[in-house]
Amino acid sequence: MPTLRSQLDSLAATFANAIVDAIRGASLHELVASDGRAAPAARAAAAPVARALPAAKSTRTGRLKRRSSEDIGQVLDQIVALVKKNKDGLRAEQIRSELSLQAKELPRVLKEGLSSKRLRKAGQKRATVYSAR
Repeated sequence: MPTLRSQLDSLAATFANAIVDAIRGASLHELVASDGRAAPAARAAAAPVARALPAAKSTRTGRLKRRSSEDIGQVLDQIVALVKKNKDGLRAEQIRSELSLQAKELPRVLKEGLSSKRLRKAGQKRATVYSAR
């Protein structure tokens, strides 16, 4: 008479084997489909479509591309204009979300704004509020 433990082991082994067989029988396109369903055959045969993402909303990780002083100046102008609209000022997180910037893009621009006296800050760490001069 089999014990509970041996029955569970047998069921688990059967299940694992069935999963491995299903994966081995699937096409590569089915395995990488984002929603878990097989993609239509016509779409699978077509050339991949390159989607252009806006630079500001890039989900890329790693280093940023090198920015010129003009690029930094343009972003700083956008930040100053945004902060002028809000008389109480904005935190860095709010600025980043409003302008759709990456978190690592912001520190250099804010530092430039503070050193050029176009921005001023009050508070510390995450409670820092930036306002226009």
